[in-house]
Amino acid sequence: MRRAIDYLTGPGQKVMQQASSLIGSARDVVVTGIGSSWNAALSAGSLFYLGGRPVYMQETGELLHFTAISRGTVVVVVSRTGRSIEIVQLLARAQASGAIIIGITNSVDSPLARESAVAIVVPTEFDHGISVNTYSTLLIAASALASSFTTGFASVADPLVHAAEEAGRSLEVWQNQLEESIWLASGAPYYFLARGGSLGTCHEARLLWEEGVKMPATAMSTSSFRHGPQEIVRAGMRFCLWIDQARMREQDLSVAHDLRELGASVMLIGEKLPEDAGDLVCQVPISPPNWQFVVDVLPIQLAAEVLSRRSGVNCDSFRICSYVVEDEYGLLGKKAEASPNAD
Repeated sequence: MRRAIDYLTGPGQKVMQQASSLIGSARDVVVTGIGSSWNAALSAGSLFYLGGRPVYMQETGELLHFTAISRGTVVVVVSRTGRSIEIVQLLARAQASGAIIIGITNSVDSPLARESAVAIVVPTEFDHGISVNTYSTLLIAASALASSFTTGFASVADPLVHAAEEAGRSLEVWQNQLEESIWLASGAPYYFLARGGSLGTCHEARLLWEEGVKMPATAMSTSSFRHGPQEIVRAGMRFCLWIDQARMREQDLSVAHDLRELGASVMLIGEKLPEDAGDLVCQVPISPPNWQFVVDVLPIQLAAEVLSRRSGVNCDSFRICSYVVEDEYGLLGKKAEASPNAD
C-alpha cells in the first residue's frame, strides 16, 4: 500500500494529472472493471459521487456487449493484468467508437497499458492466485484519481499511509480474533452488507468466499437487505457488516442488534465500534474521511484464509477458473460448440 501511494504521489503524479484532466473535460465518464478489479472500482466510484462528478458504473462484460459507447466518452478501465478477454475486446470497441481509455493496471506490458490514452501502472508484485496485493493497489490508484474531484489525493496520502501502517500492526490482533471466534463456520450461509465506499469491500468479501473458501456467499447494500431479503434470516446464519465512519452508524448497529436477536451470528468491521455490538468485532484504524475502505478489507481477507483452512480447501489455487480469463466460452477452458442458430 505504501509503495502504491509513494508511486501515485511521485513518479505517477504526471499521469494522474493527465487522467484527471481528461475526466474533468469529458461529458460522459464510465468506470469499469471485472472480477476483483470491479470491486475496487465500486469503492472508487463512491468518491467520484462524493466529489460531485457523477460517473456511469458498469461491469466490463455488460459494458462491452450491452452498451453503446459514444464518441468522446472517457472510459476508466481497472484491471490488474490488463489482458482479460473482455478488457481486450473493450479496447478495440472503444477505439472504433472514438472513446478515450484511461487504464489502471499492475501490468506494464499488458494490452491495457499499451493501448490506453493514459495508463496508470502501479508497480506491484502479482499475487499467486487471488487478488490481494493487486486489489489494494488498484483500489488506491482508482480512488486517488476519483479524489481529484474531492479533497485531492495529496491531502490524504500521508494519513492513508499512517492508517495502512496501523492496520499492519493490527494484523496479528485480527488473526487471533478470527482463530478464536465461532463466527467462522464451514457450510454456514454468509451475507455481507455495507454502504458507501465499503460496498466495494463487501462485494470483494463475497468474491473471496467464492474463490478462496469455495463457498457461496451474498453481498449487497445494507439498505437493500432491509427491503425484503431480511426474510431469509434464521438461526445459524453468518453476517458481516461494515460500519461507516460517520454515516448511518446507529442505524446499522441497530441492524446488527436485530440480526443477533433473530439468531444470526454477526461480525462487524469499522472504526471505534462498541465491543459488544457483534459476536466478532474488528476495529480498524482511523482513516481519512471516506477512505476507510482501503483498510477495512484486511480483516475479511484474513477471515477467508482461516475459513478455507478450516474447510480443508486451498485458498491459493483455483479448481476451475484460470488466472486470466482469456476467452468467453464456458467454464472449463473449452470453446463451446456453436449451436445451429448461433450467429
